[in-house]
Amino acid sequence: QVQFVESGGGSVEPGESLRLSCAASGSDTKYKDMAWYRQSPGQPRDLVAGVRYVGLTEYAESVKDRFAIWRNRGTNAVILVMNDLKPEDTAVYYCNTWPPRTEYWGQGTQVTVFP
Repeated sequence: QVQFVESGGGSVEPGESLRLSCAASGSDTKYKDMAWYRQSPGQPRDLVAGVRYVGLTEYAESVKDRFAIWRNRGTNAVILVMNDLKPEDTAVYYCNTWPPRTEYWGQGTQVTVFP
């Protein structure tokens, strides 16, 4: 019953910005710690940014000071604002609980930063 649907990806040039949204549904998801993850071909799926229910956030060093994660308490969406995008940010971005559960992975949304 838990479902995460990612949206907002696209193809941009370096230095541009994107806003990703994760529509979260299912019992108690609004009380869970949530995060955005990403995976590039041949690479593991890594944490990009996490936000705890209480509001504490954590970012991967590679995106610190460029990305921001927050959640909309009314819609239960988890937002990732990505600024100053770089080619190395190219990946499929996923949302999930923090830590993630295997059965919750969705289709993700593709972000391509083309130099």
